[in-house]
Amino acid sequence: MALDRLIEAIAKKQNPTVAGLDPKLDYIPGDIKEKAFRQYGKTLDGAAAAILEFNKGIIDALCPIVPAVKPQCAYYEMYGWQGMKALHDTIAYAREKELFVITDGKRNDIGSTMQAYAAAHLGKTEVAGETAAAFGGDALTVNGYLGSDGILPLLDVCRAEDKGIFVLVKTSNRSSDEIQNQALEGGEPLYETMGQYCEEWGEALPGKYGYSGVGAVVGATWPAQLGELRGMLSKTFFLVPGYGAQGGGAEDAAPAFEQNGLGAVVNASRSILCAWQKQNTAPEDYAKAAAKEAEKMRDAILTKIGRIRL
Repeated sequence: MALDRLIEAIAKKQNPTVAGLDPKLDYIPGDIKEKAFRQYGKTLDGAAAAILEFNKGIIDALCPIVPAVKPQCAYYEMYGWQGMKALHDTIAYAREKELFVITDGKRNDIGSTMQAYAAAHLGKTEVAGETAAAFGGDALTVNGYLGSDGILPLLDVCRAEDKGIFVLVKTSNRSSDEIQNQALEGGEPLYETMGQYCEEWGEALPGKYGYSGVGAVVGATWPAQLGELRGMLSKTFFLVPGYGAQGGGAEDAAPAFEQNGLGAVVNASRSILCAWQKQNTAPEDYAKAAAKEAEKMRDAILTKIGRIRL
């Protein structure tokens, strides 16, 4: 099961974190952009080339440290098909470096449309009797608030292709309580019900470490709810956004973990990608600055949760 591979990588590197690859041109050193613009002009092609080179530098620096990366589709889609090719090439490069790739697409639809999303991001696409992987990530973030019709089409693909999903449960954004905290007839908040569905859906994808292939997205910006859900959802592995630029810290993320230091992977994006700017580092050392920030994050979380044991 795919999340078993993630859990094993977390334990091997003693690092329960994932680096978000959400690049903007503002994050990229000038020399990388200038090189791309000389070759392709100030075009979508030039932007995509700069992003890919930047990402490769980040991946090279981080692959000994982090077990996983998480590219956010929107940061590539905004640069058209050229950006989507950069997403494909980023995923391929990360997997070459033996990193687990969580594609952050937050896809949601039903039936054959969700099957198409599953084929695109987790499975294979058929072309006149031949099949090929379109993007090839290891896991995909999805929105389950359309109900089971939007989740069940993914499970067969996950089982066949050894992939996983992370379902939005209690998201890190400030206004998530407007909808996700609404009380249902029994008095429980909506996010709890979504979490229980993750447990049920996960029965189809059991894992050898007690966690299924259906994970949950629960933000570090809501530490009380994070701890509550950890106590309720014993078989659901968490993807925890909100660390760093959104205000969450190691103490906020700690409730996501159980006594063996397992149970979650914590994401940081801007704090890692922009570390060279915050640290006043020379632009050519942007990747070294990212590695330093990733190590700092790892050490802060391990201080709170202790050694990770399978």
